[in-house]
Amino acid sequence: MAVLRRLLRVPPLQAWASASEGSLATSCLADRCLWDRVHAQQRPSNVPTFDWFFGYEEVQGFLLPLLQESRFACLPRVLDVGCGTSGLCVGLYTQSPHPVDVLGVDFSPVAVAHMNSLLEGGQGQMPLSPGHPKSHLCFRQANALNLVRVAPSGSFQLLLDKGTWDAVARGGPPGAHQMLLECLRVLSPQGTLVQFSDEDPDVRLPYLEQTCQGRTVTVQQLGPFGGITYFAYLVKDIH
Repeated sequence: MAVLRRLLRVPPLQAWASASEGSLATSCLADRCLWDRVHAQQRPSNVPTFDWFFGYEEVQGFLLPLLQESRFACLPRVLDVGCGTSGLCVGLYTQSPHPVDVLGVDFSPVAVAHMNSLLEGGQGQMPLSPGHPKSHLCFRQANALNLVRVAPSGSFQLLLDKGTWDAVARGGPPGAHQMLLECLRVLSPQGTLVQFSDEDPDVRLPYLEQTCQGRTVTVQQLGPFGGITYFAYLVKDIH
């Protein structure tokens, strides 16, 4: 799958991640122990988060309109599934001018502990401050294939998946299919699921259209970022 090539194309300045290349090249990306080892590696003090693919800054112009378009009656809930130590949740929480209730989940307890520490002001950092006084952020450990403990059905207006489905798919089609069904379960009727990936639309779209019957599936090209073109696959209610 194309995601493996992208994960291994780490910019030289991000030396923290380069130490993981050997493990990523020879391991199953759906293996929690692999990601525990990756997230446990010592990182530079000035790099509290790390993003595969791209960071919040590159896609904030894409994300913020999604929070506005429906003018949700309540505080919009955002789920970042497989958040790792990405800055996507952090960016939404600290920079969004609109109020958001953000939950980041990951199956790696190492990643979740790191992000909660960052949120609370550990690791020599200042506590994170919301971009809007009503915004909220938390991180919890959960498996993307079973989110029952953290996400009741229909409870999120925006669900973000940045490469997580790609990684789960490395473990086989059954797990990938279960993850997509679980994402659809927790999505509110008027909500939007966004899968960020480098996988070609000719491959991804037929699968999403078949699995997400009753919903519209569209794709938007992003980037290039660092010379790489990505895609945002959007799944919404058909009405």
